[in-house]
Amino acid sequence: MMKQYWGVLLVLLNIMCVAPVWAQNADESTGFESLIGELTTSSFKKKAKAVEAIAALDDERVLPVMEAMLAGDLYYQKSDEKIVFKADGESGYLITDVLTGTELGEVGKREVKKIATNNRLRKQLRTQIAGYKLLSKKPEIRLAAADDLIKTPSPEFLQVLQTAIDREKEPAVLKALKVARAVILLDSDNEVDRLQAVKDMDGFANKYTMAMLTQLVRQNEDGSYVEPSALVREEANSVLNGLQAMATWYKFVEDVFFGLSLGSVLLLAAVGLAITFGVMGVINMAHGEMIMLGAYTTYVIQLLMPNHIDASLLVAVPAAFVVSGLMGIIIERTVIRHLYGRPLETLLATFGISLILQQLVRSVFSPLNRSVITPDWMSGSLEVNGFLSLTYNRLYIIVFALMVLFGLMLLLKKSFFGLQMRAVTQNRTMASSMGIRTGWVDAMTFGLGSGIAGIAGVALSQLTNVGPNLGQSYIIDSFLVVVFGGVGNLWGTFVAAMSLGLANKFVEPVAGAVLAKILILVFIILFIQRRPRGLFALKGRFVEG
Repeated sequence: MMKQYWGVLLVLLNIMCVAPVWAQNADESTGFESLIGELTTSSFKKKAKAVEAIAALDDERVLPVMEAMLAGDLYYQKSDEKIVFKADGESGYLITDVLTGTELGEVGKREVKKIATNNRLRKQLRTQIAGYKLLSKKPEIRLAAADDLIKTPSPEFLQVLQTAIDREKEPAVLKALKVARAVILLDSDNEVDRLQAVKDMDGFANKYTMAMLTQLVRQNEDGSYVEPSALVREEANSVLNGLQAMATWYKFVEDVFFGLSLGSVLLLAAVGLAITFGVMGVINMAHGEMIMLGAYTTYVIQLLMPNHIDASLLVAVPAAFVVSGLMGIIIERTVIRHLYGRPLETLLATFGISLILQQLVRSVFSPLNRSVITPDWMSGSLEVNGFLSLTYNRLYIIVFALMVLFGLMLLLKKSFFGLQMRAVTQNRTMASSMGIRTGWVDAMTFGLGSGIAGIAGVALSQLTNVGPNLGQSYIIDSFLVVVFGGVGNLWGTFVAAMSLGLANKFVEPVAGAVLAKILILVFIILFIQRRPRGLFALKGRFVEG
């Protein structure tokens, strides 16, 4: 009996401990459902009380409801007054149940009614949304909320900002919150508050705060200053000088990044040309069209995979390599093999092939440019701070170009095909006498170079529109990279591509796009006069001969 008694007692204790948790969860769920139902009332005063009560709940559904209500996308069904999110449909509205998140399909516009708001209620919603975000458990949400308040300062957020500052533990978020408070206090009548606000902005990399400080120290037409206090102006000038120095440094870093991304594109476009030109001595004017074919392959793959855009780019890379590579082998076997030793005729023949391929693409896809969709994982940018933003598509292209380069180097250094290719490059006659099928090596080499050009087209499709003349924009730059770096040398191609990419980025803002191209071309001509074989010249009897 005693054992049964103690067993019953333990069960009762467990129930007593768990019951408050059940009750709390049930109360919050029930509270949200009942409060959300009060939004259908026509009284704005009752709606305001309901919004205030909803904002006090710890429920993940609170923020989407308040944001939808502020945006005018919160509705309710007339039949049962069920609260729903609204989105535009083909002939009506697409609605989603607020409580369960269930998609309810498309309904007629007269079957639902908008939850109306007025100016006072919208002001309350903005404050409640800001406060809800600023007191979120996730630091990234709090930081994003602080950044939003810096862009749109308003005195109504001052109290909730102070509450958030008092509770904040993360240093980066705390700094952003103080700056958000500072941009509001810049309009204060108290000189001490304005001075402290300027000090809080010190070292915070943000273009908006720089603009505010610049405006603060500006002189009016009548000789007076926007900021009447000399002490505040002196502090503002000191902080502004520090921010301008930071902005200059990060602008330099951003220019280097864009220069490297341009260099990566040139590397992908030129590395295949470096191989074919180095091994075969062929001036391939159709190399740009191999790039174009790779870009159009990406476009076709996306047409075939409309519901898998994120994965389509991964499929397009090998597909573009195969398409452009096979076209390169066909060109080499049918035309170029008969013209070895006649560089002028090879140049004219490949130029004619480039025109044929351009017209073929125009006939199949029309002369209009085609847009390739950028996958979600390549969209957007990496926000380092307010002064520096790195776009994901260019970041991925830099990494991709390096992967292609090192993969190609491994192929040439570690594979039997690479050994044969290097043998033909250094001494074609000796390689042939040793049993190497130089004709087969030429065909595979031309196919490899063309395939890599196709991969370059995949990368370019993420930066620009795809059109019949896409390759013509990069063929001259590709030859410049190959000649500058050293014919057939991959390291030379890499250094040359990155150097020309950086030079273009830094010279263009000063001299303009056309003059920058001319200056770089003149520099390469003068450089070749001193070093005819480029930065890194290949060694071998075939090369020397």
